[in-house]
Amino acid sequence: MLDNIVFGGYIAAALLFILSIVGLGKQETARSGNAFGIAGMTLAVLATVIHTFTREWNTVGFVLLLVALAIAFTVGLLYSTRVAMTGLPGLVALFNAFGGQASAAVGINSALQVESYPVLSDQIVHGVTVWAAVVVGALTFSGSIVAFGKLGGRITSRPVVLSARWLVMGLLGVGLVGSLAWYLAAPNIWPLVIAHVLGYLFGILMVLAIGGADMPVVVSFLNSFSGWAGALSGFAIGSDLLVVAGTIVGMSGIILSIVMARGMNRSIANVLLGGFGTADSTGAAVAMLDADGNPLQAVSAGADEVAGWLREADSVIIAPGYGMAVAQAQHPVAELTRRLIAQGKTVRFAIHPVAGRLPGHMNVLLAEARVPYDIVLEMDEINDDFPRTDVVLVIGANDTVNPAAMEAGSPISGMPVLHVWESRQVVVFKRSMAAGYSGVENPLFVRENTAMLFGDAKASAEALVHAVGAPAAV
Repeated sequence: MLDNIVFGGYIAAALLFILSIVGLGKQETARSGNAFGIAGMTLAVLATVIHTFTREWNTVGFVLLLVALAIAFTVGLLYSTRVAMTGLPGLVALFNAFGGQASAAVGINSALQVESYPVLSDQIVHGVTVWAAVVVGALTFSGSIVAFGKLGGRITSRPVVLSARWLVMGLLGVGLVGSLAWYLAAPNIWPLVIAHVLGYLFGILMVLAIGGADMPVVVSFLNSFSGWAGALSGFAIGSDLLVVAGTIVGMSGIILSIVMARGMNRSIANVLLGGFGTADSTGAAVAMLDADGNPLQAVSAGADEVAGWLREADSVIIAPGYGMAVAQAQHPVAELTRRLIAQGKTVRFAIHPVAGRLPGHMNVLLAEARVPYDIVLEMDEINDDFPRTDVVLVIGANDTVNPAAMEAGSPISGMPVLHVWESRQVVVFKRSMAAGYSGVENPLFVRENTAMLFGDAKASAEALVHAVGAPAAV
């Protein structure tokens, strides 16, 4: 009877995980999707505890489990409530890291529980599964920690490539294969320890060699890896639920990585090979030249002038980027949107697939500020409308609105971007003329129909709210 209840709990948890992924696919259902995920994980933990301790009661183990759950819950709750919206990509990287490390630990523990195998085929299948869980989990942990450092500016966003990188990676590969052969021939803890350490090194070298501009794709890819590590550890311990949950995470991560890579006109292989994005994310002021070699000058505008353009406009598109998140400007931007709509303007938001440092980063910010979902459109839905738009406000975006992507020979050539320059008037909210996260200069800043609104994005948005003048619709 109890086994049936536990099995039913696992089935229900798996269904909740699937509903969670489906719900998270749309802004309107993201909150319910998150709730389904929480409910599924809670049910999975409870079912696992019941399954484990009703078969063989262990007081010490039960107490240790409760202590571990209490510590994990407290740390997770405190950290997640304190992290800023700009820190969400780094938080996801940390989730990936500890998920991978947990899977590696489960794999090693499952190996320690086996004294002998009834047949050789069982030894080979279980040995390969355990080894793969350890390697993928360790690689995910170390790679995610490096990604966390690059996203937070703790590690340079430049690709750090060893002079003998491929030789070192090749030697690591040989070492990993050797550890697998050793473990299959004579199962013991030491080849797994070696595989664990080599997996750490492989993850570090792989992500260090990738530029900061590609970190969103890398985080998504490592999220997939954490899922596959979980699925492998599920195979190792015979947990169907862990296999299902890990596979869902692994597949969704792969799909998201492909979507993001396409959003930058890249392939996953090209991203993982590293070397793209050779400048730090802080960038340097760009100096663009005209046909005669003379420096082109950007035109600046004040809030009152921009407000005048907005009052005369019929249609307005707002293209947000990571700078809006850094400045925490989403609330004044939302208020500006409400005031413009109250004046009878058509206002919409254009969201690039890789805007910010994580997929959906801008959508979360706008939802937090209660911007209506129906005016927040993806790039493919709105790109053709820019020629019919009077004013575009580019708030903290750079690489995603860079017309250099349309030119041959540019490092971002072919990357799909928002065609904001096709509108009648573009206003760029920016602190300076610095390059974007990819380090590629942006000729949008010096186009004839572009005006720079220099300063903090939040302060600029608040000044525009005041200058526009009309009260928000009630």
